[in-house]
Amino acid sequence: MVQTIGNPISWGLKQLRAAGHDIGDVTRRIGGTGDMPRVRTLTYADLREALRLGVQDFGALRTDVIAAALLYPIAGAVLVWAAWNGALLPLIFPIASGFALVGPAAAIGFYEMSRRREAGQKTNWLDGFRVLASPAFGVVFAGAMMLAAVFFCWLLTAYFIFLATMGPEIPASAMDFLREVLTTPAGWAMMAIGIPAGAVFAAVVLSSAVVSFPLLLDRDVGIPAAIVTSLRVTRAAPGPVLAWGAIVAAFLALGTIPLFLGLAIALPVLGHATWHLYRKAVRPA
Repeated sequence: MVQTIGNPISWGLKQLRAAGHDIGDVTRRIGGTGDMPRVRTLTYADLREALRLGVQDFGALRTDVIAAALLYPIAGAVLVWAAWNGALLPLIFPIASGFALVGPAAAIGFYEMSRRREAGQKTNWLDGFRVLASPAFGVVFAGAMMLAAVFFCWLLTAYFIFLATMGPEIPASAMDFLREVLTTPAGWAMMAIGIPAGAVFAAVVLSSAVVSFPLLLDRDVGIPAAIVTSLRVTRAAPGPVLAWGAIVAAFLALGTIPLFLGLAIALPVLGHATWHLYRKAVRPA
């Protein structure tokens, strides 16, 4: 049958209908249609097992995963370069530490790779990008934007803390800034306020996102149910969840040295391990 190009009006209406259907599907998935997941009580042994399985996944996909993960160190280095060479020098540490806030979303490709490997499917680094074509991508992207908003709020908070304690004058160099932070009362005050404030942001993200993104990828439950499930996992086992947060923070802190290159290992291992932690924390549908 000969195909012809329709007139612009009919073609435009067809595209609008398709876009409306996609937007409606994303909106529906944000609300979710599945049942509320049931949770298990995590143990410290579960954390060790999740890390062991995460390292196994990383080892099985080692070359491919590193190639994909190099995208994150490059992005981090660009952010720090922008702060270093501008008037945002006081935000270098908040930017680096803020990786923990967006990490649950940044690792979504690694969840997909672990999910496929767990299912016995042939997997390579390109499978991490299959999320872009997944029905869950819209709701995952919405969740990622929520974490991005939290990250932005953290940067604003950190900058206002700097202005209230050490500002408004920006130090001439990174060494001058570091010296003022470590040797002056204003620097001590900034740390005394900023570190607890950062811990609050980290605790909010940890408790609400410890299993949210693997759950959104795996099941049609919606963002509210995913957040509630993470909070229930945290309430059932606050000690192990807090320990998991400390493990994530330690991995990411080491990963930022030097110049974020360590994230090429830290992010994949944590991403794969988080998938397995989700499997241990949430009962199957």
